Amino acid sequence: MFNIKTLNSEAEERAAIVQAVATIESVVQLQESWTEKALSDLLEQDSIDLMVVMSTETDEVVGYCLYQVVFEQAEILRIGTRPDYQRQGIASLLFAELNTHLKEIQVESLLLEVRADNAPAIALYERQAFVVIHKRKGYYQQPHQPAVDALIMQHVYR
Repeated sequence: MFNIKTLNSEAEERAAIVQAVATIESVVQLQESWTEKALSDLLEQDSIDLMVVMSTETDEVVGYCLYQVVFEQAEILRIGTRPDYQRQGIASLLFAELNTHLKEIQVESLLLEVRADNAPAIALYERQAFVVIHKRKGYYQQPHQPAVDALIMQHVYR
């Protein structure tokens, strides 16, 4: 079983959660994972929040969603699930909780960016009613590899 919670301001718990998220980041975001310091710095901004999924069995962070809300617009900055917990509905739980929260605060739409070659993520987002609204040609570039487009996807709350 899993519990979902939003990061609170208790320093000790906050630091442990941010460290756990940075560890997951280093495994699931292969090109440019965000460090513990980068995540901590981002979370200093009032507009940025972190939602995490905790395993009730191990009390460990197994998934996360870092997002920003500016007026009526929200954007997912990062979302990830620990590899040993993937394909167990963790991302769907995060989306359900995030959608409920965003509707409560009257957000009109939610954006995210995804690599065009990340078929599993695109399929997940499409199941969550996201649609592609823009393509950034050749956005992701790695040495000695072909450039990959970035897809901007949007979910509109009605």
